[in-house]
Amino acid sequence: MQTAKDQLSFCGREFSTEEVSLIQEVVETCAGLSRLELAHTVCELLDWKRPGGGLKARECRDLLERLERQGVLTLPDKKLGGSSKARKLIAPVGDGQVHSTLTGSVEEFAPLDVQIVESRQQRQLFKVLVSRYHYLGYAMPYGARLQYLIYVSRPRREVVGCVQFSSPAWRMKVRDQWIGWDDVTRKLRLQHIVNNSRLLVVARIRNLASMALSGALKRLRADWRRQYGVEPWLVETLVDREQFHGGCYRAANFIVVGETSGRGRMDCNHRRHGAQIKTVLVYPLVKDATRWLRDGV
Repeated sequence: MQTAKDQLSFCGREFSTEEVSLIQEVVETCAGLSRLELAHTVCELLDWKRPGGGLKARECRDLLERLERQGVLTLPDKKLGGSSKARKLIAPVGDGQVHSTLTGSVEEFAPLDVQIVESRQQRQLFKVLVSRYHYLGYAMPYGARLQYLIYVSRPRREVVGCVQFSSPAWRMKVRDQWIGWDDVTRKLRLQHIVNNSRLLVVARIRNLASMALSGALKRLRADWRRQYGVEPWLVETLVDREQFHGGCYRAANFIVVGETSGRGRMDCNHRRHGAQIKTVLVYPLVKDATRWLRDGV
C-alpha cells in the first residue's frame, strides 16, 4: 500500500512526501467536489502544468485514481457529463469604468436584492461584469464556490454588484495564528472557512459595497450548507494594501488579523515570497467562531 511517506513517480514527475500529503489533504478537506475539480485544484497547488501553461488535469485525475486504488485516499463517486477543459481567463478591460449610471446613497436604493447565480444567463452576466470591471479580471475558481448578483429595484431593476465566495487558503499564517489551531485541527475544519474572492460594485452609489457584502453574508451560511453540506463558520478575504484601504470590509464588521507574506494562496513552492503583500480580514459567521474552528461544535 502506498503511504504519504513514500516517494511517488507519475507521468515523468517525482512527487515529494510533502506533495503527496498535500494531495491527501485536498481530497479530505474538499467535500463535495468532483474528481475533475479536485484534479484542477491539485494541479494549481503543485504548479503541475504543460509547457504552454495549461493544467495537467487529465494526468492528475489519473494520479488521483491510482492513489485511490493503492488505498492512499478515497475519491468521490464519478459524475456523468461535465467538461475537462481548463478554466478560461478573461482579462479586465480598463480602469475606473462603471456599468450603471445610477448615483447617490445606497439608502435611496435599499433594500438590495441579493440573488445567487444559478442559471446560464446569470453565470454569463457575472462573468462579463467581473472580467470588465474588476481589477483582477475573471477566473473561475476551482473548488467550492458561490456567486451572487446584487440588484436594485428602483428606478428600474438592474445589477449593481457581484460577490463571490470560494474555497479558503490552505495555509495563512496570520489567520491560523488568530484562530489558534495546529495543522491537524486545520485539516479537520478548514472546510468551515470560506474565502470572499471577488467583491465588485458597478455603480457609483455610496456605501454600496459594504451593504452588498452584508447582504450576501446573511445568505451565505444557508446557501453554502445547501450546496456543499458543510456549514461555514468564518469568512476570510485579502485586500491588496497598495491599491485599497478595505473600508467597505471594515464597515461590514470584518476584523483585520494581519498581513500575508506575499506568497499567494497557491504558492506552495515559496516562489513569490515578499510580493503583493495583502491585508487579511475575517468575518465570523457564528459566535465564538475561533472556538468552533479549534474544538468543533
